[in-house]
Amino acid sequence: MKFFCAKTVHVLLFSLFAISCQKAGTNKSITEPVDLVYPLVDTENSRWFYFSSACRPFGMVNLSPDTQTKGSWSSGYLYDSLKVRCFSHIHAWQLSGIPVMPTVGKFKGHLGMDAYQSDFSHETEVVKPGYHKVILDDYNIQAELTSTTRVGFHRYQYPENEDRYVIFDTGAFLAHSKMDSSEVVKISDTEISGFSLMAKTRRRPKPTYVYFVARFSQPITEFGTWINGQLQDKNKTKVSAKNAGAFVKFNKPGKKPLLMKVAISYTSVEQARLNLETELAHWDFNKVVKESGEEWNNWLSKIQVKGGTGKQQVKFYTDLWRSLQGRRIISDVDGKYCDMTGEKPVIRQVDLDASGKPKYNYYNFDAWWGSHWTLNVLWSMVYPELMDGFCNSMLEMYDDGGLIPRGPSGGNYTYVMIGDPAVSFFATAYNKGIANYDIEKAYEGLKKNAFVGGIRDRAGYEHRDNPRGGGMNFYVERAYVPEGITGPGLHKNGASMTLEYAYQDWCLAQLAKALGKTEDYKFFHQRSKNYKNLWNPETMFIHPKMQDGSWIENFEPIGHGFNTPGFCESNSAIYTNFVPHDLSGLIELFGGKEKYTQFLDSSFIKAAPQKYITDHGKHARNWVDYGNQPSCQMAHLFNYSGAPWLSQKWVREVKEVTFGDTSPYGGYNGDEDQGQMGALGVLMAIGLFQMDGGCSINSQYDITTPLFDEIRIQLNQDYYSGKEFVIKTENNSAENVYIQAAKLNGTQWDNFQFSHNDFAKGGELILQLGPVPNKEWGLKD
Repeated sequence: MKFFCAKTVHVLLFSLFAISCQKAGTNKSITEPVDLVYPLVDTENSRWFYFSSACRPFGMVNLSPDTQTKGSWSSGYLYDSLKVRCFSHIHAWQLSGIPVMPTVGKFKGHLGMDAYQSDFSHETEVVKPGYHKVILDDYNIQAELTSTTRVGFHRYQYPENEDRYVIFDTGAFLAHSKMDSSEVVKISDTEISGFSLMAKTRRRPKPTYVYFVARFSQPITEFGTWINGQLQDKNKTKVSAKNAGAFVKFNKPGKKPLLMKVAISYTSVEQARLNLETELAHWDFNKVVKESGEEWNNWLSKIQVKGGTGKQQVKFYTDLWRSLQGRRIISDVDGKYCDMTGEKPVIRQVDLDASGKPKYNYYNFDAWWGSHWTLNVLWSMVYPELMDGFCNSMLEMYDDGGLIPRGPSGGNYTYVMIGDPAVSFFATAYNKGIANYDIEKAYEGLKKNAFVGGIRDRAGYEHRDNPRGGGMNFYVERAYVPEGITGPGLHKNGASMTLEYAYQDWCLAQLAKALGKTEDYKFFHQRSKNYKNLWNPETMFIHPKMQDGSWIENFEPIGHGFNTPGFCESNSAIYTNFVPHDLSGLIELFGGKEKYTQFLDSSFIKAAPQKYITDHGKHARNWVDYGNQPSCQMAHLFNYSGAPWLSQKWVREVKEVTFGDTSPYGGYNGDEDQGQMGALGVLMAIGLFQMDGGCSINSQYDITTPLFDEIRIQLNQDYYSGKEFVIKTENNSAENVYIQAAKLNGTQWDNFQFSHNDFAKGGELILQLGPVPNKEWGLKD
């Protein structure tokens, strides 16, 4: 009954939201992009880092209500969990911290979240980018949240004539781990400060500090602490222990709300205070809400769309919003950050410009695994400055720890997933002219990663000193990675590693070519053909091998469980298509374009009953799986097999069936993965894609059918010479999914691709659509 009621409330609330957006489907500009974002999409099946309402783009602070607080999965804000346990300030890859909770009446903070949590209702909830409001029904408290980049801002309206508390449950278990210790100190009648020390996890190998400073708009009348559930002496002004926490109490109010600012830092309390004083010196809550909305709107307005349905526009801007927040800034306002790559934490400083301001933010993030088909393409088109910032962050970590990372957390290496996906990120950036970093240093680090002892050699979460789980010794000696590698670490899947290493070798070859390193180019380009060593002409699939060179027995292209042998979170039916750099070679192995097209088309037909996805943890069982990264290119592959009309058909089908939901119960299928599926949704909606990830010199954009009548992409003229690139459709409708004809800058265009150089100069692409495939369009070279 609880599920039914919550879902009924959602239907009513979203119906009102949708009605307000319906006119967005016309050419009348009555809403801003930020108004079309619906943050509650797919919040019932969430990950800790997924939901952040009171957050700026890539904000260090990711403030929101938490309804579940244990676990990296099914945690954070879950739509059908109708109890707020706390408001915490960090929802990031393997990071969490500083949970707070306002209460009234008998104090229960020392008894834990189960005791002091509160019911709430979606009927009285307001959520939008940069703002969240809930009513805590158990306490009759209206709680409002907003933020700057590094400061959470709270406004609590308490009931009159009640003792008012704010709990700082700094020692509580939160998301990924317990806290090894925490500290809270009363500094003055309006300020407290402290830290939480997150325990290490399997992924983040070292305990990690987060520091905070909290200031209040009214004087504290009582400060109290607890350890292990026992309240301590009221005269104490400090607590520092494991399983510790604190509270502040205020006089019974009139009608004036309590305001609270909570700044964080990963370097020190003093730096948290600097973040607070720099970013939020005033107490105007409404001003911060307004500024947050404006900042989000500025980012989202880089792409303007007209036409389509209101629901499609809501999902489009929600996708774009998602692509801009999963990966987090961890440097302070002055550019200081904590390096955790050595034996002890070291506070370091990013480069400053002539005025003394940081040249870039320092970011941490989950792996780039799969981002070559999602974030790399979208960001390099629309937000090239982000590519520079992330490239510089990775080079900072290379300087600090000796390896370019693939998924750092809190200044730690995590060695999440497999391979070296950073190489495609750098290749995309540099070959599109995004190069405000030391490219020679980047090449040095990426080349190091491509041999024994580099980051490829570390299997998932392999932290030992002499890593071999990635199988690079086999890859170098035998030109493939076999099964049966033993030792610590996850994802020791030889076929997947062989395929991904081959693509990454090709990306490194593209960088080498651009830098004039001819011998390196030849070497890595040749090594990029290694995928062919696992092609079995009898099974007609990529078929894993054992260490003795024999094919694994009992091979099946799909199976059951998390993965089939040899494949990372997937199977052979999907990974066989993972050759984005040499599709002509793969198609030749299949026996030609017609046979490959038949294989692909049958894969989509067989996957249709499951909506082209599988449940998380069951990635072995389907022929297409848009619930995970290895499948993200599959609908676009028909462009390369001589059947562009089938790419047009299946891209639209996947976009609407798999990613079209705008309710709390769908839209990303439970794992949006830090902006990746949001970015893919944006690319599908605008009808552009890059099969090779944009890594080649003068890379190409693949054309499919957009959802909208008009799309205007604003170009950053610090990087690109053009002002905007415009895509227009004629005869656009739900039925007219096939391209009949095209013009690029007024010239008839019969190729399914156009170059990045044409995009960067700005221009106009016009697509004429119809209900029947034009099987001649798109075939011209």
